[in-house]
Amino acid sequence: MEYSPPPLFKQGASARVKVVFFSIIAIALLVVDSHMQSLALIRQVVGTALYPVQMAALLPRDALYSVSGYFVSLASVERENKALRLEQAANAQTLQRAQQLFSENAQLRKLLGTSEQLPVKSVMSEILYDARDVFTRKIVLDRGSRHDVVLGQPVIDDTGVVGQITRVFPLTSEATLLTDKDEAIPVQVVRNGLRSVAYGRGQSGLLDLRFMPANADIRKGDILVTSGIDGVYPGGLSVATVVQVENKSGDTFASIVCQPLAGIDRHKQLLILLKQPMDAPRPPPGDAKDKKAVGGKTRLRGPVKELPAVPTPLPATTVRRLLQ
Repeated sequence: MEYSPPPLFKQGASARVKVVFFSIIAIALLVVDSHMQSLALIRQVVGTALYPVQMAALLPRDALYSVSGYFVSLASVERENKALRLEQAANAQTLQRAQQLFSENAQLRKLLGTSEQLPVKSVMSEILYDARDVFTRKIVLDRGSRHDVVLGQPVIDDTGVVGQITRVFPLTSEATLLTDKDEAIPVQVVRNGLRSVAYGRGQSGLLDLRFMPANADIRKGDILVTSGIDGVYPGGLSVATVVQVENKSGDTFASIVCQPLAGIDRHKQLLILLKQPMDAPRPPPGDAKDKKAVGGKTRLRGPVKELPAVPTPLPATTVRRLLQ
């Protein structure tokens, strides 16, 4: 039995006929548009009308690209920040090292200028470390007996006296600071020439002028220098400045506290005074012509000036007769 749809849903032309028909129309439009450009306006209108539809269709793609680009950019920024932090740390270390070298260079220049002004020979040294004894004020230097360092030699910097050598090894030496409780140094007030002895106060890092009369002419701000009477420290080296003077009515001696001028807490380079006078100038070569060694003795050449006659001492009896 053949089935046929009702008249209301009766189909029109067949699909094959429709395809052929619309293909012919499309080819005709293409030919007309290629020769006469008559469909440009229609194309623009259709493109404008379909633009919102195209944008809506591209929204998922654009959103996916944006999200992926955001995460890629975030990862890239994190890598750049990490690289910049490492570079900043390296630059900070380099800058600190440069500042340290600049400070050491300035300190060495000052020490060089100080050594040129001293009347004795000196050797440059560097602080290796502090002594292990916490109850003393000592440092270890990188110069020893091989560098002509001996016991008792003064140690200074560009601003004042630091201490003196108290132990010597072949390659290193130990210096006791002025602030050590067992250290003392003869000093002199620059303002009036008053002499005294400064004693260390231990870990406080200060000095005391002990046994000074209550009426002693010492004021706050006075500069103390080495007096040179002990034969250890050359005279005129800066030692300390007076920071406190207390004169109580019932005390016999004044309480005088001084602050050392040497900057051992700020610098690592120091000078060790060898206490050897600078080389004396040699005599002119012409003076050797007037001397001639004969038989192991030195004999002067040329005319010899007569020495003044030495008076003959009088007999003791004559002296008694003259005094009577």
